[in-house]
Amino acid sequence: MEAALADLFARSFGARPQDVAALKGDGSSRRLYRLRGAQRSVIGAVNADQLENRAFIAFSRHFRRCGLPAPEIYAEDPGRGVYLEEDLGDTNLFQHLSAQGFAPGTVELYRKVVRLLPRIQIQAGAGLDYGACYPRAGFDKQSMMWDLNHFKYYFLQLAHIPFHEQALEDDFRRLVDFLLKAPRDYFLYRDFQSRNIMVRDGRPWIIDYQGGRKGALQYDIASLLFDAKADIPFALREELLELYLDAACELAPIDRAAFLRHYPGFVYIRIMQALGAYGLRGFHERKPHFLQSIPYAVRNIEYLMGARELPVKLPALMEVMRRLVGSSALRCYGDAKLRLNVRVQSFSYRNGAPADERGHGGGFVFDCRALPNPGKNPKFSKLDGRDAPTAEFLRGEEAVERFMEHACALVAQSVENYRGRNFTDLLVSFGCTGGQHRSVYCAELLAQRLRGLGVEVEVRHRELDGDEAAVPIT
Repeated sequence: MEAALADLFARSFGARPQDVAALKGDGSSRRLYRLRGAQRSVIGAVNADQLENRAFIAFSRHFRRCGLPAPEIYAEDPGRGVYLEEDLGDTNLFQHLSAQGFAPGTVELYRKVVRLLPRIQIQAGAGLDYGACYPRAGFDKQSMMWDLNHFKYYFLQLAHIPFHEQALEDDFRRLVDFLLKAPRDYFLYRDFQSRNIMVRDGRPWIIDYQGGRKGALQYDIASLLFDAKADIPFALREELLELYLDAACELAPIDRAAFLRHYPGFVYIRIMQALGAYGLRGFHERKPHFLQSIPYAVRNIEYLMGARELPVKLPALMEVMRRLVGSSALRCYGDAKLRLNVRVQSFSYRNGAPADERGHGGGFVFDCRALPNPGKNPKFSKLDGRDAPTAEFLRGEEAVERFMEHACALVAQSVENYRGRNFTDLLVSFGCTGGQHRSVYCAELLAQRLRGLGVEVEVRHRELDGDEAAVPIT
């Protein structure tokens, strides 16, 4: 195969390559090489699957005609299953992220990527020959069921996650029926994630779209934002989703409410597709590096279950998701270090103790009603525990200091344990009579101390904030 690539290089550029070096493979059967000559460096691909080659080459040429940053195809030899494409360098978005973290330059790259995506899906998708798609022309019911059964048999069974076969199959069909109601007249990249975006001269370039087909917009942005090991901060994901929708709405009439109604369903099916791939490559084929993404996928499920509600009832599937989130074993593959998020809130016992509807149901509820109550003094009646006079009063009370020493020590112990087990959510609640003074002060004080431990913290005062979203502590 190296000789076939060298022959194609010589026919295309008039001289044989001076060097042919194999590149690290991905999860597919395709093999990639870098061929260097006196004047140029190109990438050579070897793949016996002629239909997959046909799709990649046809899409690449179409994207180039549309002015998109896709590699140029220099030459092909379909009979020998080889082709030559533009060399985009060695750095993909994931490698850039791994080196730089979410520094301003990385965040700006992600912004460029989400602005680029609608151009691929909408502009280029409008004139694409979908007859070149492989193995399916559309992300249809059959495609979705393949992915879901892959998840069931290669991940759930091999990870020893119990499920009710018929009930889960029924939920799969309900989910698919729901997803098929979303508009599906766009190009679906299929694997739009950080390893398939190269970075050259500060610009994103796209690769590995040979599995593309016609489908819904939501799938690809879900693939990018819930890319497991990229572990994008959740606040940034929401910002990027809005930026994506703004860019898409400039190119086509998008019903944002309808888009967001279907969006979590596409996130779920993408996560399940990825877990199926991790199970096949990791559990079945014994390639352990694929298992390293599992803890991040579990974290994504945990976030999704708390942040976005599916408008279709899927009890068996949600039970499976709860079992995945509750599995300590799945969180411990590889060297994953998941970020722990501690949710701190105050509340009034008059309105009942809060339930943990977003997490795993654990955590702490501290009763502040035995502490000195500034609410009995009229001068504090219009203030709450965040105001300086109230905080000064409570800070001067020895009983409050002792109480918080014990509370903070208990929470710190759990924080250390949760971090070691890759748990990602802890709820701590402080209650008092009115939810205005003591509980608010204690919640704020705990949040301040947790910041020193490098923990992500959300703070919410139930009686003061009403139905407002939690306020992140930064």
